This record gives sequence, structure tokens and C-alpha cells, in this order.
Amino acid sequence: MSLSTHLDIPRDGQASVSRPIRSAAPPPRLLHSLGDENKSVLSLMANADHIFTGGQGQDITVWDRHTFTHKTSLRGHTGSILALELAEEKCWLFSASGRSSRDSTVRVWSTVTFLPVYVLNPYLETGAGDLFSLAWNPAMQIIYIGCQNTSLQWQGFCKLQLDRRAEEQCGSGTSTPTRKVHKFFDSYPQYTHRPADLQANNFSISPSTSQGAFVGANSLINIPATNVIDSAHFGYIYCMALLPSTREGTGHLAQKPGQSYYLVTGSGDETVKIWRCSPSGLKMMHSFDCQHGAVLSIVASGETIYAGCQDGHVKVLDFETRTLVRSIIVQENVDVLSLSIMQSDLYTCSADGHIHRWSSSFDCTASWRAHDGIVLSSVVSCSSDRKSFCLITGANDGFVKVWEIIPKAEDNLSREACYIVIYAPQSLNFVGDTMTYALSKFVSIPSVSGDPSHREDCRQAAIWLKKGLNQLGAQSTLLPTHEAGSPLVLGTFCGSQGKHPKPRILFYGHYDVIPAPPEGWDSDPFIVSGRNGYLYGRGVTDDKGPIMAVACAAAELLQNRALGVDLVFLIEGEEETGSTGFVDAIKKHKHLIGNIDAILLSNSTWISEHHPCITYGLRGVVHSTVEIASGVPDLHSGVEGGAAPEPMFDMIRLLATLMDGEGKVAIPDFYDRVRHQTEAEKQLYDVLSNVTQRPGSVLSSRWSEPSLTIHNIDVSGPKNSTVIPGKVTAKVSLRIVPDQDLETIAQSLIDHLKGSFDKFRSPNQLSVSIDRTADWWLGNLDGPWFKALNAAVHDEWNVEPLLIREGGSIPSIPYLEKEFGCPALHLPLGQSTDQAHLPNERISLNNLSRGKSVIKRFLSIATNLHAPPE
Repeated sequence: MSLSTHLDIPRDGQASVSRPIRSAAPPPRLLHSLGDENKSVLSLMANADHIFTGGQGQDITVWDRHTFTHKTSLRGHTGSILALELAEEKCWLFSASGRSSRDSTVRVWSTVTFLPVYVLNPYLETGAGDLFSLAWNPAMQIIYIGCQNTSLQWQGFCKLQLDRRAEEQCGSGTSTPTRKVHKFFDSYPQYTHRPADLQANNFSISPSTSQGAFVGANSLINIPATNVIDSAHFGYIYCMALLPSTREGTGHLAQKPGQSYYLVTGSGDETVKIWRCSPSGLKMMHSFDCQHGAVLSIVASGETIYAGCQDGHVKVLDFETRTLVRSIIVQENVDVLSLSIMQSDLYTCSADGHIHRWSSSFDCTASWRAHDGIVLSSVVSCSSDRKSFCLITGANDGFVKVWEIIPKAEDNLSREACYIVIYAPQSLNFVGDTMTYALSKFVSIPSVSGDPSHREDCRQAAIWLKKGLNQLGAQSTLLPTHEAGSPLVLGTFCGSQGKHPKPRILFYGHYDVIPAPPEGWDSDPFIVSGRNGYLYGRGVTDDKGPIMAVACAAAELLQNRALGVDLVFLIEGEEETGSTGFVDAIKKHKHLIGNIDAILLSNSTWISEHHPCITYGLRGVVHSTVEIASGVPDLHSGVEGGAAPEPMFDMIRLLATLMDGEGKVAIPDFYDRVRHQTEAEKQLYDVLSNVTQRPGSVLSSRWSEPSLTIHNIDVSGPKNSTVIPGKVTAKVSLRIVPDQDLETIAQSLIDHLKGSFDKFRSPNQLSVSIDRTADWWLGNLDGPWFKALNAAVHDEWNVEPLLIREGGSIPSIPYLEKEFGCPALHLPLGQSTDQAHLPNERISLNNLSRGKSVIKRFLSIATNLHAPPE
């Protein structure tokens, strides 16, 4: 067989939304081929020194990793080796066979001496059928077995479990036979009237199985009925994986005291199930319906589960939120029989002999024909010095192939393993060690919610933030929003209980950002760059920097046993795109958030560079789409011009009815409920006018007066000067202020447009839709929470903060205030020149550090807000 490999780009017309390979990236280098073309390779496992292969033959072949030579064969099974698993800390290899050869056993081998250690007979013996899959739990010392009869079985190997088994065996007064008697295969002719026994000799054992075929009675283990879940699936259990994974390349997380473990199983019933592991057994937690044929392969990395299906799909499942993240179409109707992970790369092995490599954003980065047959197994392994890695694959062409793979440490996104660490590895020489280091990691994840190609980046940002909050001392989790939506991050820093009930403060923010095209940037927008006292990068001021400042403030108070409130983080991932699904998710999971006494956010900037501010008001917004269509295709202006009533003329006339000659909104009753400016507000505007050197009337018109904007007009067709467009669309928005009613204003806009259009008596058709809305918000300047925040800012900066409003909208704030029945507070941290949403977005290190101090002061003052008056 030729050792050459061929690059194979996915076929044109394949029904996949994954982006194609951008360049002819070469496949991994083939290091070596091993094997016998007459034997299929059904199972693979490898450690630093050896490669273990199981196939249709009865033996397990052991290859030397360093010399690629045959070292020995492990003999004991009498049938095909369907699954292999390693217990590296015990130097054990597990192997499983099937009932077709009357060998439904799991055998345990030493990877040092290559001698048998144990033989496991499943419950019901050969009634369990073929044993398709194995998974080892190193923390609990348990092997899990997936069976053809749809049962899940397990056996523990900790000292207590083995001692109990020995006591039961001794207590019975009998020794366990070296092989269970089978009532059919070990039977005698009927006329002899003899019971079945091992002496019947109805089949012969080949010479290859005589060495090590049986072990002593003390090493034979019969799995009891108590270690079985019958009908765990409604189909064969083809594959399983442990979560968190300890496999090479998947993060290889170290075991932690109290760590929860889960078993993930895939079956012919098209489902993936999650089971909670305990020393006493398994408990099912969730079931995913994959709906694309049998689940033939599974691999897990961090919080993500990948399930390879019968028809060429790979389902990407999120463990934390129990949601489907993505479906990768590898090649339709071609089974995905094996999966492997190497940090940010997913390798899919298919029945047509091809292997595809997928990036963390699910783009195919390489594809090659690896075998002249069905690729049945794969595993990632590293050398003993952990300097080199390889992908090992096996197929029914009889060959095992070893491919050199190189971890991509330079990738922005390396599946959350690269982002778990939030504490700086060494002491940094500038203020805010943990905060700035964490912010640099946070910004490096390009969580652009408006770009579908960054959907996975948004999810990874949520996972990183959840784990980061956890490291800082919070109890954190992810909450699903809508289908294919970015999850919410919920984290709670629990304060110390004092004499009085603890206040509960909700901090709202968002981890998503807007796109950052490289034009105009002086540095990579997703690599934090420090220059002249500022940190530059997309999201540093909106809103990742403020999130990390508040989180680190809570962590420092918690560390000093000085946190006297519960601070609840609620961070969304779609604020920049309208907060889709946010309201429904809050209503669904409100019981997990709990009661809230006040809401805090930091999602804007100061009005100047040098004077701290508190924002106490936001305008609301109504976004709408206006469409006028002729109902016929686009026309040629040279042919139909002057004869056909054109939608564009109607649109221009209609939009003109929205404003009067003095620049006021002409919608009837539009200004009726606008709150009049008070003397106190006029004085505020006078102060702000002196600071900004702008007239107070300009600030008032931006903040406390309603407005109308026509954003764009679009047309159907090729958009050239010879075409009469058959459809014209305009985007129109209204900004509203206290005390305008959001629903009334939205309906008034629709009524005005339709009423005005009816007067045209045009044959064209009008449609008006409300795309999204946000209510206005005005804080309570006389309330105790505002006074606490005002005092905290004053104490930190030694100056009274400026009280400002914003002309923009944050939909979540008025909603959260109404939903939880408590006041909201808005503390901007950035300066007016921070360039939010623009190239070279930045935040001052001084503002970030002192903003953290303001939060600490505020939380300390808030501790006593529930105390009764003296």
C-alpha cells in the first residue's frame, strides 16, 4: 500500500454552512504505517511508549511507539476486539469482545508486563451481546461498558470494592470457575441427560488463545445485577466518553477533589445521554435527540460534546446549557465512525477513508484520504516528553497510520482549555495584576454576536467567563436563551452573613462585542495592547473591561472576608444585536437568580475625560421597517418611466410626512406625555455645559427630548440608474423619553404611516413592522442606592460626580427594573474618548483600577442598607 496521502477538498454542492478551506493546507505528515492488510483495525489505544490495536483477529497487537515495530500480542479473547481503553495511572489496558465468538468479556492487561490481570464477565454473560464501548473513570476507579443488549454495566476497582467481592466469593464456599458454563455451547447430546459443563469440549481453542487465555479464580470478576442499567438506550450503545475528559488533547484536566464526573453515551437510537457518575452507580441527567441516524462516535472537550452520526453529521452539544450548538455536515450519508480532539482541532474519521480537520469555529481546515477503506478508530497521543503529538488511525484496510499533528498554540480560540486560567502566572509590575491579565484573555476571544461565523466564539467567551468567575470565588453557571443563541452567564459572589439580611445586587453586562475590521486600528483589536496608560482592544470599555473590574472588586472583598452583600452577575451575549431571547430566558430562570434589591451596570462612558460621572437616564427606542411594493418585478425606466406609479416616489412622500417644517416629529400626540424639564435639571445642564463647553440645549436635545431618524432606504433589483425598483424599504427609528408610553408610540407610528399612505390613493402596497423596542429609563436620584453609589464615587475621586443621561438605549435595564421590582444604577467607567464601537477602542488603566475601587466602596456601603435605623 502506498504511504502517500492526497489533499481532498470537500465536494462542491455539499450541504454545509461551514466555510470551505481557505487555502490548500497540507494534511498532517504521515510518520508511519503499521499492520496487516488482511485484518481490520476495529479499536485503538496508545500511551507514550506503545500503540495497542484490536481487530477481527483474537489478539491485541502491541507496537513500540519509538521503533514502530511489533513488540508482542496479548492473547486471551476468542473473538474480535471491539473496544480498548487505558487506565494510565494503574498501567492497565481494558479490552472488550463480543458474543459472536462466545466471548462477551472485558479483559484487563498490564501495560508493563503485558500479562492478564482480570477478566470481567458482564451480567447475563453472553446475553449482554457484543461489548461495543468502554470508558474508564480514574477518580472513582470504575470501568463502564456499553453493551449490545442496550444495557450499561460497570465494575469498580478500588480496594473497598475488590475486598467486598473477595468476601462475597469466600462466603459462598465455592470458587468461581475460570470460564462461565454456557448452557448451549457447553451442552451434551440430549440422550445423555447430562448438565452442561466445561468438559463438553464442543469447540476447540486455537493455539493462539492458549497463552494467557484464562486467569486464576481470584482474578475473575462477575459483574453483579446491581451494577447494571437495563435498557439504558433503545439501541446498541456504540460509544461513550467521560466528562470532564482526561484524554490527551481534550484539555487533559487534572483530577480535583470533589470534581463531578459524567458519562456520555451514544446509541443506535439516535440519542446522546448524560449520566452522573457516583461510586454507587449512574443516574441519567439529560438526553439529546440527534435525529441523524445512530450515534457511532463521541468525544468530549471541556464543556463541549461532539457526536458523530450515521449519516455524516457531527452534533456539537453544550453540556452546561444542554443545548445543540451546531451540526457539522462532514459528508452527507457517509458515517462518522471515529472522532478525536487536539486542542482547537476536531478530527472526523469517515467510512469513505477520509479524515477532515475542523477549526474551533467549525471551518474545515484540511481534508485528506487517509485509508483505502473505512476509518474505524482513532486516538490522539503524545510522546513521553510531551513535545510531539500524533493522530493514530485504523481502518478495515488493515493498516494503522501515525500522523504528526502540531498543536496550534497561536490560535485565538483553543477550545476553552486555553482560557481557564484567570490569574496571572507571575506578578505583573502594574496595577491590577489579575484584572488586566484576565481582561487580556477575555478580549482575545472574538465574541462578535452580529457575525454568524463567530457564534462559537461567543459561546466560548461565555464558558471562559463562567469559569473565570468561578475562579474568583463565584458560583457560576450558563443559562440557555433561544435556539442557537449565546447563553447567559449567571454567577453569584456570596457575601458573609451579618446581623441583618444581606442585600442582593444584580450586576448586568454583556460579553459580546461589535465587529472590528482591521482598518483604522493601530494594533490587533483582539490582542490587548498597552500604550501610554491605556489598554486598546475591542471590548475593553464596552463591556469586558467593566465586567472584569466589578468581578475583581467582589473577589478582593471576598478574599478579605469583607463582602457583605450577594453580588449576582447576569451577563448576556447578544446585547449588541438586540438581546434576542433575553426576556424569555430571565422569566424561565428567574428562580435561579433569586430576589434582587438593586441592579448595577457599567455600559457607557463619562461626558468628559477627567470628571467622574453617574448616568441616571436613558432614552427608549422603537425600531421599524417601512416597505412599499408594487407587486410586480423591477421595470426598465426607459420603457415604463412615467407610466408606472413608482414605489420610490411613494416612499419619499410618506417619509416626508413624519417631520414638519420646524424639524419636529409630526406624528399626532407625539409630544403630549413628554415630561417637562424641572429647575433642578436645568441647573444640571448648566453645570454640564460649563464642563463640556457645549450649550445646555444641545445636551438636553440629545438626552431628554424625543427624536426621529431615517437610517437608510434600500431598493430591490440591481440598484442601477435604469431600473424602477419594485420594492423600496426604509429603516426608521424613534427615540422616546419620560413619560412617553412605548406601546402607544409604536402604534402611533404605524397608524400615522398607514393613514398618510391611504391619502395617496396609490396602487402600491404598504407594510410597516416594529422590529424591536426598548423602554426609557430614569433613575431615582433621591433613593438610598443612588446615594450609596454617589458617596462611593465621591470618596474615591474626591469630587462630586457629574449626573448625566444618555441618548442611547439599553433594552435590558428597564426590563430588569420592572421584572425584579427594584432600582437600577448606572456607573460608567470609561472616558468620553474611549472610542467604543470605533477603531482603537481603549480604556484608561487608571479608570479601570479606580473604577474597581469605586465598586468596592459601593458594595461596602450597600452592606448596611438593610440595617434598621438607629
